Amino acid sequence: MARRRNLHPDEEDLWQAVARTTRPLHPKPLHRAPEPTPLPHKPEPHPAPRLPTFRLGEKARVMPAAPQLSPTPAEALAAAALRMDAKTHARMTRGKLAPEARIDLHGLTLTEAHGELVHFVLNAQSAGLRLILVITGKGKRGLDHGPIPQRIGALRHQVPQWLRLPPLGPAVLQITEAHLKHGGAGAYYVYLRRR
Repeated sequence: MARRRNLHPDEEDLWQAVARTTRPLHPKPLHRAPEPTPLPHKPEPHPAPRLPTFRLGEKARVMPAAPQLSPTPAEALAAAALRMDAKTHARMTRGKLAPEARIDLHGLTLTEAHGELVHFVLNAQSAGLRLILVITGKGKRGLDHGPIPQRIGALRHQVPQWLRLPPLGPAVLQITEAHLKHGGAGAYYVYLRRR
């Protein structure tokens, strides 16, 4: 099928002259479909307002809570079951027990930190130590340009997971956020099982 193109003005005049001299093949119109009756015009419904209407003197309605992000490491550790002596745990969380060894993972990449942590925890357990301190740091807030919130402190979020998974999981009895005098939110107490 040939594509139709627009005619130039002189071609248009010629076409009109030819069209005037033509005769219809069928003088009576053939069966024509009845023209559809136009539908009554319905006004478009207005979109629902984003906020409910508010009248002067009316109490403010409670808005639904914003979606919750995953819990912080401290909240997740606090919700974990207690697997050690409650009295020792209370002394540990108040900073009354001194860690027997410590490792500082500041400035390491996740890959380097994981290797160092595995080596340190397994050596500490084989040496018979019970309470160790793992310092991760709190992390720095970077530029947040996207709609998805970014977590602060990759090590701070990753270390508790590493301590629950093999090969460290069987060696660890309890993980708790450290007391302020031992680093607070930037460090973890790791209570090890006896070998």
